Amino acid sequence: MSSRPSNSVEVLLPDVVAGGAGPVRPGVGGGTAMGWNWVRGIGVALLTVVWAATAHYTSTGNESSGWGAALALTPMSVALALGLWRLPSRWLGALAGAAVLAGLVVSWPFLKGQVALLYYVEHLGVYLLLSVFFGRTLRGPDESLVTQMARRVHGGVLSPAQAAYTRQVTLAWCVFFAGMALISTLLFLFAPVAAWSLFANLLGGPLIALMFVGEYLWRRRALPEEKRATMADAVRAWKAQRSDKAP
Repeated sequence: MSSRPSNSVEVLLPDVVAGGAGPVRPGVGGGTAMGWNWVRGIGVALLTVVWAATAHYTSTGNESSGWGAALALTPMSVALALGLWRLPSRWLGALAGAAVLAGLVVSWPFLKGQVALLYYVEHLGVYLLLSVFFGRTLRGPDESLVTQMARRVHGGVLSPAQAAYTRQVTLAWCVFFAGMALISTLLFLFAPVAAWSLFANLLGGPLIALMFVGEYLWRRRALPEEKRATMADAVRAWKAQRSDKAP
């Protein structure tokens, strides 16, 4: 599965810290909101499947593919453009963007024949960023990322068992994403391209889902007596944390 960092984080974090999955409780007018959420979720799922299938097809093709290279470069290009747009000096961002665009034009004949490499770089970057995103909160005296989210979900109060468990979950996701990056690299270097593409493009999403399900099942065993929050609570906590960190 090909993923963008921001989307990956937004999808994973509410699930990781949900404290126990449960049905979303709609309030007044909640039916319409739930209906739209279902439509949007199905649309995202279909887009993800199409993207993964296209990435696998173009990565394993023996011929150069201009549209495959363009598709592989799209997430990285968007992320770079957003980063340059946020630079304090707009002229510097525009200059850097023009330089990158010129580099792409000059190297385009080569890039068209390296579709698998482009997808590998994208996947590697996503997994490493996610690993760092979780792992950096394990350093220092501050609480881990999942602990912070769980505290929001549970109204600022966590039992010692919850605090310890959520820190372990943060570490588990950090190691998981680092492991995904390592396996992807080993397959890309030493296995046939088709084997690497199967793992990176087609199995990445299901493996992340399996990791979430496994964590949820283990949570029910490790914290059987703790209060469980709904998905809606977790999503609200994640949005609140994002708004607090927004410039």
